Amino acid sequence: MKKISSEKIIEAVKQLCIEANLYLGSDVINSFEENLKLEKSDAGKNILNILIENANIAKEKNIPICQDTGMAVFFVEVGQAVAIEGDTLTEAINEGVRRGYTDGYLRKSVVSPIDRINTKDNTPAVIHYEMVKGDKLKIEFAAKGFGSENMSKMKMLKPSDGVDGIKKFILETVSEAGPNPCPPMVVGVGIGGTVDKCAQIAKKALFREIGKRSEVKNIEELENELLESINKLGIGPQGLGGTTTALDIHIETFPTHIAGLPVVVNINCHASRHKEIVL
Repeated sequence: MKKISSEKIIEAVKQLCIEANLYLGSDVINSFEENLKLEKSDAGKNILNILIENANIAKEKNIPICQDTGMAVFFVEVGQAVAIEGDTLTEAINEGVRRGYTDGYLRKSVVSPIDRINTKDNTPAVIHYEMVKGDKLKIEFAAKGFGSENMSKMKMLKPSDGVDGIKKFILETVSEAGPNPCPPMVVGVGIGGTVDKCAQIAKKALFREIGKRSEVKNIEELENELLESINKLGIGPQGLGGTTTALDIHIETFPTHIAGLPVVVNINCHASRHKEIVL
């Protein structure tokens, strides 16, 4: 049995929160640069250059990439041979978020849903757990901004709607989102499961590195087709027109009931901030 102290988890989560908000991943920056070569709009090229410059300034000056430092979302894989000493794993993660957002001077955006009272430390985090074999604890973190989260949609399609219905819903959702999610966006799609599972895997899809395709052949083909279709919508960087509406689209699936076809589109802004650590 491998023992991991809650204090070690707290410190690791604290650093994930700070670093993800200050240093944009190389997969995102590389995508900016690749799309800059392909972008046909002068306005679009200008915006992509600004996004690259913004990421560089944030890194050099240790300041957040965006003023919306997001709601903390975690996917955690817990090895069955891992024992947490001290606080519970959930308590440790939330304390790490509390310290990260406070010590890192990150904007605290979490409020109670009805009376809108700020929790003042960006907790509680949204945490998804999975038990796995082994003695490792893998913690994946994303700072999820709500300009993009608000553009996400869920629909219970009929099985007879099929793949064409799925494509139509995804393209309609992205088209209606327009400039609001600060494109070029990253589109996460969940297909299958139940309402809650579908939303979970759509969020999980956003953690995949840009450019990494599904290992399932027909899903890989669907991702490629939809990315091309999305970039023909003409929304472009920051909604000013162009050929780079999305940096990527990632699709995750899960078996579902014979009577249903749930689909969730979870949109992320251009600042796709996610980071992970293995303890």
